[in-house]
Amino acid sequence: MACTRPAERYVPSTPPYKGLPDLDYPFHDKIVTPTTCGRICFNRRKINLSVVFAGQSIGIKQVTDNIWLATFMDLILVTSTTRAADSNRSITPSDRKCYPCLRYDP
Repeated sequence: MACTRPAERYVPSTPPYKGLPDLDYPFHDKIVTPTTCGRICFNRRKINLSVVFAGQSIGIKQVTDNIWLATFMDLILVTSTTRAADSNRSITPSDRKCYPCLRYDP
């Protein structure tokens, strides 16, 4: 019995991959796009997600006064709580603005 190599059996897909369609989050409060290092900045807080979400749309929704929900398509990524004592204070190291990641060129 002759062995065939995977490269000999490979057939390219007929329809070309065009990526994800534009994502819409109609029931969310805000739509944000993570930086190239997978971080979103929301309410002066840095939230690290993953580089796999870089450039994709993420929906942000306020569930209660101090609970926020970040979702990608149907997946819940992060639930974040804020306390009244923290609401006036930034947790970014510079205590100024939240800047995009500068490690990679966008």
